[in-house]
Amino acid sequence: MTTGPAGQTTKIKLRYFAWVRERVGKAEEEIEAPADIATIAELMAWLSGRGEQYAYAFENPKVIRAAIDRNHVRAEARIEGAGEIAFFPPMTGG
Repeated sequence: MTTGPAGQTTKIKLRYFAWVRERVGKAEEEIEAPADIATIAELMAWLSGRGEQYAYAFENPKVIRAAIDRNHVRAEARIEGAGEIAFFPPMTGG
């Protein structure tokens, strides 16, 4: 993630998997999020306001899992310095 001065946006690569990808309608994208978005939870809340598909994908953020640079993280994890953030539903065994 590129960090900019206060009030500016930061660029970040997002990847979506499984039903999160299906609901958003794309596998990945690079976005410009406001610089004051600091955590995974804040990012999901901001994404849900980007349109109907995002609202649907992130309607229940407690079930969505996230990874920063391929390391699983909790919703309160800080995103500063992230190269890539991935979102996916809970994984089940079988």
